[in-house]
Amino acid sequence: MLTFWQDYPEIQEKLKDVQGLMAARLKINNQEIQEALEKFISRGGKMVRPALFLLFAGIVPDATSDEAQLIKIAASLEMLHSATLIHDDIIDDSPLRRGLPSIESQFGKDVAVYAGDFVYTVYFELLIETMNGTPFLSKNAKSMKRILQGELTQMQSAFNAQNTARRYMKAISGKTAELLSLSCLEGVYFAGGNQQMQRSARKIGRAIGLAFQVYDDILNFTVGLDEADKPILTDFRQGIYTLPLLLAKEADASAVMPYLKAPELLTRQECLELAELVKALGGLTGALMVASRLTDLALVEIQKLPPSRHRQILEEATTILLHRNY
Repeated sequence: MLTFWQDYPEIQEKLKDVQGLMAARLKINNQEIQEALEKFISRGGKMVRPALFLLFAGIVPDATSDEAQLIKIAASLEMLHSATLIHDDIIDDSPLRRGLPSIESQFGKDVAVYAGDFVYTVYFELLIETMNGTPFLSKNAKSMKRILQGELTQMQSAFNAQNTARRYMKAISGKTAELLSLSCLEGVYFAGGNQQMQRSARKIGRAIGLAFQVYDDILNFTVGLDEADKPILTDFRQGIYTLPLLLAKEADASAVMPYLKAPELLTRQECLELAELVKALGGLTGALMVASRLTDLALVEIQKLPPSRHRQILEEATTILLHRNY
């Protein structure tokens, strides 16, 4: 998925260095765990978090940064993200990750737990190597706590028919937006950017993170509905009531509530009916409006950053990531 960055070779090449460092550091004397980790890394993804880190580091005028240190920090961000994904798949019993079998489904729960734990240990090693003597050891710890709190808020809200849009936004603020915000902030800080740029970076990262998650929520109610062999409304059937559904419920609770009694037992036809109901009640339109406002906020803030090639890439990539058609 690094092909996403193919029009920006200056970022794509650095992300290849990040992948190479991850592969070199994720070595363990256990054949199954090693194989699981190698398969996971090779699948990649867009690597949005390290890319944002590198872009913000490149935006800082007269940057005072060490390239090797930047690659290590970028890798640490992707390590943290990867560890959370592996553990998320265990909790959700998810059969797929990035369209391919998850570590748990391919290697079993035990290997998946140990693989995720090992990725965390390498993440901590990279933090110690790059952040000793800076405030960011503490900031990473606080970010990990906020990510966990976001996950717990989502877990506590599972199958809760009384959940609200406001509570859900609070959950994704930790679960998704926190790490994207940290990525942008670290990029500015470790390139020597000033306090004002650091505040802007955090704000931009949070807006991108929230918008990114809301667009994913919308995709869950729009993509694959016409493919008979494809699972649909996967989040909903796991009791995760996302923004489109919650906004539809606010519009007409009596119409939506019957579907929330036992979502895991709904037939495919009932799921299709619910998707149509959410659309008819304005759930998709409302969620798109929220995501659009967040996207616009990010783009306005990006325009305030010092002009550079990296700012141009950041603006273009944000537009591509967050302006989607449904």
